[in-house]
Amino acid sequence: MVRLGVNVDHVATVRQARGVPEPDPLEAALLAQRAGADSIIVHLREDRRHIQDRDVRLLRKKVKRLNLEMAVTEEILKIACRIKPDQATLVPEKRQELTTEGGLDVTGNLRKISQAVKRLKKKDIMVSLFIDPDLKQVKTSTKTGAQMVELHTGCYAEAKSKKKKGKELTRISRAAKEARELGLAVSAGHGLTYRNVPRIVKIPEIEELNIGHNIIARAVMVGMKQAVKEMLNLIKRRR
Repeated sequence: MVRLGVNVDHVATVRQARGVPEPDPLEAALLAQRAGADSIIVHLREDRRHIQDRDVRLLRKKVKRLNLEMAVTEEILKIACRIKPDQATLVPEKRQELTTEGGLDVTGNLRKISQAVKRLKKKDIMVSLFIDPDLKQVKTSTKTGAQMVELHTGCYAEAKSKKKKGKELTRISRAAKEARELGLAVSAGHGLTYRNVPRIVKIPEIEELNIGHNIIARAVMVGMKQAVKEMLNLIKRRR
């Protein structure tokens, strides 16, 4: 069974737009968890545009498994080492981007990323690296000490033609197979929706899908528990 991680960042986005207490990402996380989500994901950005430090502290106390997405910066590393999420996913981050635009350049930043991984693992935090489905990045990831890679599915999700989608799916499949053969656990995420998940979930090496925006968008219409259950039903049916 493929696990499902639900990202609740955009519940906080709505809250921050008005500067009021609601909607509460903790409440959303607990609803997702009750519906069957295996983990809750939040991205504590440097500019605090949605998730706040207090959210992370409360989530750590209340949810069964917390995956903290984070940039490799001294400030965020200190916070992660203090709060000790179950998992830390290292991601690239740009102030001007609407959402994460691509994977980490592990090959070009091997020393910096390896040092961050070492610090997090000393606190018994599992570490995943968010990377493009590129074989070179997969191979370099094994040198950092990270236990998992999350394959960036954005190009697959955004592909317009059937041919392009097939090409991107092949890249993801090859990267997943390579990562597993090298001893890394494999997850996938970014841009995944109720429409494009069925093909991704068929890749046997992928053991976890991390999905945020599309589930939150669906939850606006039908509620968080129903939105999570609908995604889980897709995952179960297609595997």
